Amino acid sequence: MGSIPKSLIVIPARLASTRLPRKLLLKETGKSLIQHTYESAMGSQFADQVVVAADDREIFEEVQRFGGRVQMTRVDHVSGTDRVAEIVQHFPEHELIVNWQGDEPELPAAAIDQALSIFDRFPEAQMATLATPIRDRKLLDSPNCVKVVMDRCQRALYFSRAPIPFARNWDEQLLTKKEPVFFQHIGLYVYRRDFLLNLSKIPPAPMETIESLEQLRVLFSGIPIYVETVEHSVTGIDTSEDYSAFVRRNKSR
Repeated sequence: MGSIPKSLIVIPARLASTRLPRKLLLKETGKSLIQHTYESAMGSQFADQVVVAADDREIFEEVQRFGGRVQMTRVDHVSGTDRVAEIVQHFPEHELIVNWQGDEPELPAAAIDQALSIFDRFPEAQMATLATPIRDRKLLDSPNCVKVVMDRCQRALYFSRAPIPFARNWDEQLLTKKEPVFFQHIGLYVYRRDFLLNLSKIPPAPMETIESLEQLRVLFSGIPIYVETVEHSVTGIDTSEDYSAFVRRNKSR
């Protein structure tokens, strides 16, 4: 391992979630969801700071309550990426920026470090993300599961809600091959600072609008996205059922 530039983890946190209102403040485990995520992020060996980008005073006060670092952002940002970009301007010394979603508390910090390590192995990289093997047919077919295919140099070829690569002649053994065939995209991103600050200037791509996947504008513009493969299967918390399952897993630990 060579040298990984100074890195910052930003957790964009919105109170007004659509499918599960106020989910980041839910605390049936004894801790709020945003605290679980923050504490996971603090386990990173490579990132030297973690900050929550809050759009609401309640989230701001909750992070302060458990001793986390937090900054308020504007409430009118179109995406979490824009919220992260606002925060980054207050941390000029950081070269690499991690965008870690507040509703993914079970993503191991070691996976973040794997994504950061890409910038050591590929100094030309401007953006990186994560993927994990798909071993379940329902997950493969679900449009809520974003799939990604990569080239031999760990660069994404395409992201889609459809099953990719598409098996013209389906065989269940495709899901169990030692070398995985299908990969689920994990919605965490690492950016070089200057690239992130200019990302909003890249115009939307036609396939981005069709698939509703923001990362496709980066590929369409000819900029590679490097992908690190991890074995961890991560479930984001989007619904009350997701949260109930998360609570049960925490109680069983």
